[in-house]
Amino acid sequence: MGVTIELQNLGDAQLCRDITAHLEHTFSGRQGEWRVSIAGSRAAENWDLRVEGPNGFERSYILSAGAGEHEPAAICTLVLRLVAPAKA
Repeated sequence: MGVTIELQNLGDAQLCRDITAHLEHTFSGRQGEWRVSIAGSRAAENWDLRVEGPNGFERSYILSAGAGEHEPAAICTLVLRLVAPAKA
């Protein structure tokens, strides 16, 4: 199906391209329509991450630069944890 990625105020065009490529790969095998948005702020080092998916799926997370969570691979690892199916 597909993923829509929206990146705002991250301040680095190459980083945005890398994050987009990583997220597209992460969602390539997932069913349904997904939406990932990351919004940066000039007032704070943290970024707001929001993931929406099928069946009303919604998750939010604050990405911290100090914890290395602004790196494309770290973002994808976190997103995979957020969207992983619950274990019974």
